[in-house]
Amino acid sequence: MELFLYETHLHTAEASACAKLTGAEQARLYKKLGYAGIIVTDHFFNGNTAIPNNLPWEKRVDMFYKGYESAKREGDKIGLSVFFGWEANYDGTEFLIYGLTHEWMKKHPDMLSWSIEEQYRHIHEAGGFVVHAHPFRMRPYIKEIRLFPDLVDAVEVYNVGNRNVEENKKAAEYAKKHNLPATAGTDAHYLQESERSGIAFYKPLKDINDFIENVKAGNYRLIMNA
Repeated sequence: MELFLYETHLHTAEASACAKLTGAEQARLYKKLGYAGIIVTDHFFNGNTAIPNNLPWEKRVDMFYKGYESAKREGDKIGLSVFFGWEANYDGTEFLIYGLTHEWMKKHPDMLSWSIEEQYRHIHEAGGFVVHAHPFRMRPYIKEIRLFPDLVDAVEVYNVGNRNVEENKKAAEYAKKHNLPATAGTDAHYLQESERSGIAFYKPLKDINDFIENVKAGNYRLIMNA
């Protein structure tokens, strides 16, 4: 059976301060690796962003969108699907947000003041999807492990960026305990990642909402090492 592989966690140099590849470079790389598509999830303004904080809100959002736009233009040229998302940060606890647009973001300049509970409510009201990214990751910038099983729709159980396999193992156990869908991603920043990951679907995805619906329905396979 043919499978269609998608990267679910990816950063671009245009919007994430820690990324080394532009959106277009990421698109070309993933096409070469045989992926059907990527989801650009740059660090938002409450994370490791490359966007200056002294600009008007709408200008900041437009600049944030540049990484996705770069990847999308290149993806359209080479036959790679490119979808939009972002990674929100709450004192080291991070969430991947799928299903909404940068125009929606423009209409919510109060986003940075939301609590995790408020984030979940607003994202859901707008039809979005919240995934707890690398929930058991330990890093100097992460003050403590905080879990919110009632405020997420899925759990990232495999993240290539986790340096300890126990972090992924604990995430898988956590998702199973709370009956939450499991996702996997590379957390891609560089040309030479140690490996690649993602989710494989049984048919090409039409858009980000198709991605969400297939994850909800369990119509996918996790790819741990592509």
